[in-house]
Amino acid sequence: MGEALVQAREAREAGDVPVGAVVLSPGGDIIGTGHNRREVAHDPSAHAEVEAIRAAASSLGTWRLDGCTMVVTLEPCLMCAGAILQARVPRLVLGAWDEKAGATGSQWDVVRDARIGAKVEVVSGVRADECAELLTEFFEARR
Repeated sequence: MGEALVQAREAREAGDVPVGAVVLSPGGDIIGTGHNRREVAHDPSAHAEVEAIRAAASSLGTWRLDGCTMVVTLEPCLMCAGAILQARVPRLVLGAWDEKAGATGSQWDVVRDARIGAKVEVVSGVRADECAELLTEFFEARR
């Protein structure tokens, strides 16, 4: 989660919502990093999770991230939950819950929906206070 927080701070410095993500190989090595880049890239799909998945897939030379772990500072949205499923990521570690738009256990639970057939293990609350504080500070500064 430490590297995901570093990535979140990079997003904040660039003027984007401070969310960071990393993908770990089955052996625990970081093979992909990402942070929100929607403002910089003018791309609505440039979420931290998507950026990290793209980097990891490029690093491995395959879109299938079997055995990998996604670590993200904020619970993924619907789009990112779908990307996690499409990339076959079996494990998700998240910091803060997203009570408004979260799709991995709070508002929806797409990654564990029996109708889809995927079973992503979700570990939540890792450094949650630190992850949430970054977001709180960011939005308070904009009000």
